[in-house]
Amino acid sequence: MKSWGDLEPSDEQLLQAWRGGDEDAAEALMKRHFAPIYRFFRNKLPDEVEEATQRTFLACVEAAERFRGESSFRGFLLAIARKQLMLTLRKRHRAAKVFDPDQLSLHDVDDRSQPSPTGVLAQRESERLLLLALRRLPIDFQITVELFYWEELPIADIAVVLEIAEGTVKSRLGRARAMLREHIEALAQSPTLARNTLTGFDAWAARLKLPDED
Repeated sequence: MKSWGDLEPSDEQLLQAWRGGDEDAAEALMKRHFAPIYRFFRNKLPDEVEEATQRTFLACVEAAERFRGESSFRGFLLAIARKQLMLTLRKRHRAAKVFDPDQLSLHDVDDRSQPSPTGVLAQRESERLLLLALRRLPIDFQITVELFYWEELPIADIAVVLEIAEGTVKSRLGRARAMLREHIEALAQSPTLARNTLTGFDAWAARLKLPDED
């Protein structure tokens, strides 16, 4: 097996080597992409974030032949993470006749995984409020916001992750921001907290202005 420590192989090279049984390649690929996948699950499946992250990488190896470069490898991996999330949530939400991630939020389907006041992302009151508000967005809207603002994933990659058109990603971001504002205002314990949270998010949003957005 090769030693990948001092080399700069592509993600695809590492993936193919992993498929061939190269454990060093597996370790290098997971180390390279562990953080965004862990973040993806951390505020969605906090009770099984480690397991979900591992399942995503294993599913990635099984799906390696389907990677055709339509997105970055990170986008491909996050698409698999989303599928793993949906499988888990559907199992937990068996009573529902229809599981629609465009309509249902994590707050609706998995309230038992509600983040605690000392949760991993929420160290300040405004950060906790933002996290709680995000969990009240429809699941795919929450994912859209997080991939764009937290992971700074290109619109084209987000479209691949969510299996929608690029134009739909842009319109969804606009709708998600409006819904997020409503939830923050409704959940805030004071107008000052709501204002501070919204000001922080708006500054963040302005830095990552959408293409073709006025």
